Amino acid sequence: MIKTITTRLLASLIPLFAVVCLSGYWFVNELIVFQKQALQLDQVEPLNVEPGTSIIKLAQHLEQQALITDSWKVKYLVKLEPKLAQIKTGYYQLIPGDTLESVFKRVRLGQEAVFSVTLIEGKSIKEWQQALAKSERLIVGHDDFNQVLLANGDTSGLPEGKFYPETFHYHADDNVQTVLQRSFDMMQMSLKQAWAGRDKDLALNSPYELLIIASIIEKETGKPEERDWVSAVFNNRLKKGMRLQTDPTVIYGMGERYKGNITRKDLREATAFNTYKIDGLPPTPIAAPSRASLFAAANPAKVNYLYFVSRNDGSHVFSATLKAHNKAVNEFQRKRK
Repeated sequence: MIKTITTRLLASLIPLFAVVCLSGYWFVNELIVFQKQALQLDQVEPLNVEPGTSIIKLAQHLEQQALITDSWKVKYLVKLEPKLAQIKTGYYQLIPGDTLESVFKRVRLGQEAVFSVTLIEGKSIKEWQQALAKSERLIVGHDDFNQVLLANGDTSGLPEGKFYPETFHYHADDNVQTVLQRSFDMMQMSLKQAWAGRDKDLALNSPYELLIIASIIEKETGKPEERDWVSAVFNNRLKKGMRLQTDPTVIYGMGERYKGNITRKDLREATAFNTYKIDGLPPTPIAAPSRASLFAAANPAKVNYLYFVSRNDGSHVFSATLKAHNKAVNEFQRKRK
């Protein structure tokens, strides 16, 4: 009798057990589908995970933003995968195509949003400051370049040319000085390498003078193949005691007064940067030189050119004599042959 009752009880429990198992399987499958569904967004959105935020609160926030539904399911997801609860604070980005799974993985691994800023070669510190001020989520002060110089023992107060042009990556709310320190280090390394490999016939006395010439080369030509020729013109002039007579230095010395043209009056004006009036080099670089310009400055081409004039297409005509130079000026600047 007892055996019969037990048999009947087991027989009745088996279907119930099967239903429970099937229900559990269905729910687990629902959770998997839930976390693999794409978030409802069509543009990059910020996600700031503040201290004390739990994975459940994070899911609720996403639901409040109408990016997901059924945030309550996250409670059960965590039971299945306890590691999901190990999230890191920080500033993240939600990207179109993201799933809840990819977002949770990102905040668990601390893969914060990465931003970038490009410091362009041939630009001045003032121009870089304007670009940095517009950078997203970057803390910028009023004297960051000089602060980096001071931190590296440079008390000159002359940052021009001492920072390397490059694209730098950073995280949200980084201080710009961390970016500039990398830029400064890269320039010091490149300058050291260029100076160490300089031509023995170079008419320069220090790495800083090399930096000055490199900055002028950077402003004079955008043609890679011309850099060492421009360098040769300047080196040859310095060896002969001739003035550099280069327009970019005049423009730099004019500052805000420069409106796109240089007049005869500007060329006659005595400023520290007017190389039509001063002997030798200007007192500082006039822009940020590229690595290519640094090495061109250190290794001028073996040519006897003393002059060059623009063809008005980005390239130049180089001449060894004043007669040939004047002919080129007439042809390309005065439009006379």
